Amino acid sequence: QVQLVESGGGLVQAGGSLRLSCAPSGRTFSTYAMGWLRQAPVMEREFVAAISWSGGNTYYGDSVKGRFTVSRDNGKNKVYLLMDDLKPEDTANYYCAADRKNPSNWYKSYEYNYWGQGTQVTVSS
Repeated sequence: QVQLVESGGGLVQAGGSLRLSCAPSGRTFSTYAMGWLRQAPVMEREFVAAISWSGGNTYYGDSVKGRFTVSRDNGKNKVYLLMDDLKPEDTANYYCAADRKNPSNWYKSYEYNYWGQGTQVTVSS
């Protein structure tokens, strides 16, 4: 069974940093496209960042460009999201997602077939 397990969430003050990790289990995800999406209460799920299987291509939502960095270590079978200069509006449940192929539209949540349970990020002002 394919599973994605996120970790690294927590409570941080505005301006601080957090690094989220995603550790796929059940198979090697080195050839999978990986993404991070988030969802705040009563809000739609929002694209945050994504990375191609090789790590050569990265994609970011407009609200996080210049502050967040997505990366992967295929040797360790892990994907990371480094979040700097966090703002209260970044508060959400952050999900790791994956797909076997590069999505035709990286920014759409329906393109990703595998999902983790999410990790909560709370940014206080």
